[in-house]
Amino acid sequence: MSLINKPAPKFVAPAVINGEEIVEDFSLEQFIGKNEVVFFFYPKDFTFVCPTEILAFQEKLAEFEKRGVKVVGCSTDTEETHLAWLSTPKANGGIEGVTYPLVADVAKTIAQNFDVLGGEYVYDEETNQVKFEGAPIALRGTFLIDKNGVIRHMVVNDFPLGRNIDDALRMVDALQYVEKHGEVCPANWEEGKEAMKPTKDGVADYLSKN
Repeated sequence: MSLINKPAPKFVAPAVINGEEIVEDFSLEQFIGKNEVVFFFYPKDFTFVCPTEILAFQEKLAEFEKRGVKVVGCSTDTEETHLAWLSTPKANGGIEGVTYPLVADVAKTIAQNFDVLGGEYVYDEETNQVKFEGAPIALRGTFLIDKNGVIRHMVVNDFPLGRNIDDALRMVDALQYVEKHGEVCPANWEEGKEAMKPTKDGVADYLSKN
């Protein structure tokens, strides 16, 4: 299911903010009309690939903030587990020093609504029971949500495949460039490179120069 050009699914859930405070009613709605949001899912706290991604987002946080973009993470762990991990030094496998919000999707409904849950509930007719097939945790989904609350970019990786944070930043630059200039961004576009006018003449002019 593609969520591109659709409103981001709404939710209200617990989260840890500023690396130390639990709030019970966190929502992305607070950013509508003010900020773009990079909302990303990761599988589990206290694992291996996940902290590399979370810390990499933190390392680039100033670049996102410079562009007016909020970064928010989410997994199916509890808010208490998030807080414990945030309080654990990096040398001990923790993510101490991360300041952007981490949402607790314990009910797994946020991951399901964003279509990144690693499995699904099915009904077993033989046992008359509901069981879960797959992994009841989130895949590595990344969503770029514009100021109107609409998803403009998404990419979902399988569990062992870590994402590229620089490319998430590149997509922010592309979205903001398109909205500011009304042009379109070709393959491998980066900030400072030439874009294309969305007309036949504009495309031809770009191709002739490149």
